[in-house]
Amino acid sequence: MKKIGIIANKGKPEARIVARELLYLLEDRGAEVFLDEHIASDLGRAELGTTVEGIGKQADLVCVLGGDGTLLGIARQLAGRSLPILGINLGTLGFLSEAEPENLQHAVDNLLLGKYDIEERTMLEATLVRKEVSLGTYTAMNDIGIAKGSFCRIIQCAVYLDNAYVATFSGDGVIVSTPTGSTAYSLSAGGPIVAPNVDMLLLTPVAPHSLTARPMVLSGNEVIRIEVDAVHQEMGLSIDGQFGYRLEGGDQIFIKKSPYVTPLIKWKTGGFFEAIRTKLQGEWE
Repeated sequence: MKKIGIIANKGKPEARIVARELLYLLEDRGAEVFLDEHIASDLGRAELGTTVEGIGKQADLVCVLGGDGTLLGIARQLAGRSLPILGINLGTLGFLSEAEPENLQHAVDNLLLGKYDIEERTMLEATLVRKEVSLGTYTAMNDIGIAKGSFCRIIQCAVYLDNAYVATFSGDGVIVSTPTGSTAYSLSAGGPIVAPNVDMLLLTPVAPHSLTARPMVLSGNEVIRIEVDAVHQEMGLSIDGQFGYRLEGGDQIFIKKSPYVTPLIKWKTGGFFEAIRTKLQGEWE
C-alpha cells in the first residue's frame, strides 16, 4: 500500500477543491493518505492531519498543491528526508510542477503504478559569518541571493572559489543558483538555462556596473565565498527569494552544494526541455 502525503497552499483559492478530489482518488484506489494539518480540518478529515515533519517521517511520497514557491518551501522543510515530491500546479508558471489539477486521475494512476522517474535536484547550503562568528546555515533549492536595498547605492561582492580570488562585482548584488534555480531569479538577471543534471553552481551578477561582468559556471565541488561591502547598511541575504536576513559590511557568505537533494517526481515522457518549450514559450517565440 502506498503511503502518500498531501500538502496544500491554503492561500490558493482552488486548493481545498483539488485536495478533496486528490484525497478521494487516492483512498478509492487503496492508498493510505496523510494530510497537512492546515488542510485536514477544512476537508473534514482531521483524523488524517499531521505536520509537514510528520508527513516526512511516514509517507512514501508527497503531493504538493501550489505554485513553485510552495514547492520550494516544502523542499527546504523536507531536506534530508529523501522524500519524492510531486508538484501539482495551482500557480501561474508552475515550472517545477509535473501535474495539473485537470489531470489528477492520470497523476494518481501514475503514482500508484510507479510510472514515474525521480530527478534528484541539487540543493545549496549557505553559511553566514560575521566577525568570524557563524550566524546561521541555510538550505536552498533554487538560489542564494545577495542584494542591495531598493533605494540604495551599489554594493561590492568580492567572490572567491576555494580561497582563490575570482572577481569583485559592483552593482545590485549577485545570485548563486543551482541548475534548478537557473530558470528562476538568475534567468531574469541574464543568466543561462542549465539542464538539471549538470553538476555545477551558477554565479550571476545583478545589474553589474561593468560591461565585462558576465554569469559564471563554477564547479559543484568547490566552496564559493562572497564578502560584501558598501557605504550603507541596506544589504540582504535571500534564501530562494522567500526569506531574508540583513547583512553588514564585511560579512562573508560561504556557499556550497548541500549534502541533501530534492527528489522530484517526473513522468517518463516529456522532460526538462519540454517544460522549457511549453512553460517558457512566451520567452522563446
